[in-house]
Amino acid sequence: MNNLFKGTGLIGQFRQYLCLFLLSLSLTLALSGNACAAQKIEFWTMSLKPKFIPYFQEVVKTYEAQHPGIKLEWVDFPWDILQLKLITAIAAGTPPALVNLSVPWAEEMARDGLLEPVDAWLTAPDASNDYTDAALADLRFNGKVYGFPHYSNVNVIAYNRKMLAAAGITQAPKSMDELLAQAALIASKTGKPGYAPALGKIDGFFMQQGLELMHDGRAVFNSPAHIMLLKKLAATYKAGGFLKDKLFAEDNFPAVVDAYLGGRLGVMVSAPTAIRRIQTDAPDIYAQTGIFPVPPGPTGINDGGWMFHFAIPKGVKKKDLPEVAAFARFLTSDANQLAFARLAGVMPTTKQALANPYFKKIPANAGASEQALAVAANSMNAARSLYVSGIDDYDELRRFLVKAVEAGVTGKRDIQEAMDEAVVIWNRKLQALKQP
Repeated sequence: MNNLFKGTGLIGQFRQYLCLFLLSLSLTLALSGNACAAQKIEFWTMSLKPKFIPYFQEVVKTYEAQHPGIKLEWVDFPWDILQLKLITAIAAGTPPALVNLSVPWAEEMARDGLLEPVDAWLTAPDASNDYTDAALADLRFNGKVYGFPHYSNVNVIAYNRKMLAAAGITQAPKSMDELLAQAALIASKTGKPGYAPALGKIDGFFMQQGLELMHDGRAVFNSPAHIMLLKKLAATYKAGGFLKDKLFAEDNFPAVVDAYLGGRLGVMVSAPTAIRRIQTDAPDIYAQTGIFPVPPGPTGINDGGWMFHFAIPKGVKKKDLPEVAAFARFLTSDANQLAFARLAGVMPTTKQALANPYFKKIPANAGASEQALAVAANSMNAARSLYVSGIDDYDELRRFLVKAVEAGVTGKRDIQEAMDEAVVIWNRKLQALKQP
């Protein structure tokens, strides 16, 4: 005992141990405080690995360096399991801070109260992102915006110059009527089809032309306006103006690309990315390819939009929302959208990114690929995601609609009778879905 306290006394030793304890405790609390101060932001994407690993690694590295108190965690899920994972996480009270969604998924989840509206963060003083009107309109449900737009697309018309010259066509079509007339003219002058619409997605085709599928909960696609449009499609089909390969398939795009690459199709309506494939796979066809804009429908909506964005799931802590929103704006900033668009071959959804010289300053000797980017950028402010929402088992209903359209357009049935019958089937099923 005497050796233990030699030269200091009991009080002195106690004071030494107390000081050491307090110093240790203060260091522990300081380290703990720093750990608590580091906010974790987990964000989920959809089917972006492995191609975009370097891109997102750089995004994470840059943001963390600029925000020392933030720790980011990127998680990528295949598209077919992301929605289930998300709903499960929300139900468990452990949602990610941000999640990459399509517009139809967002509409459904917002309707079910599973997403946070983000209007307040879009107008924050430091929110410099100026998203396109169409992108914000895509995410506005019941007057509120439910996400930060990321990327989308829009269609352009790639046309075979030789075939259009043979048909005497020198100008872009200004309406669907003109496009159908040009398709029939190409067929009559060249013996080859002029156009390959995606009639397996006739619902979107109707909507882009300003024709409702439903009104007040009932199917209305047998109206005089619908029948008139279908009769125009039938006349073009009969004249040989349509590529008949997979015309009514849910996805006819592979058949369309193959026909255009082979010089068997006058015009191909597609996103700009497809033009690159022509350049690679058929240089001779690419050399004689020109670009037109797709005519907007009576609604003013441009064809081919299908936007993805980042949403904030319900259950994210209120105190974390400002930092989460700040990262979402960074993730979807002009610079990051432009970098992602160039890498992925998609179109950004901010006005400044779309005005970048990458899209706008096209050299005089530019090929179809560069021309397509410029035309698409000019169309993006009116590119909308067109879909039917709020109906269970909608795919089954769409199949009935497509079968009726196919029967009418190909002349197998009277168009009015086929559509009347499809409307009856739809309304019967819609009524059954309302039953408790």
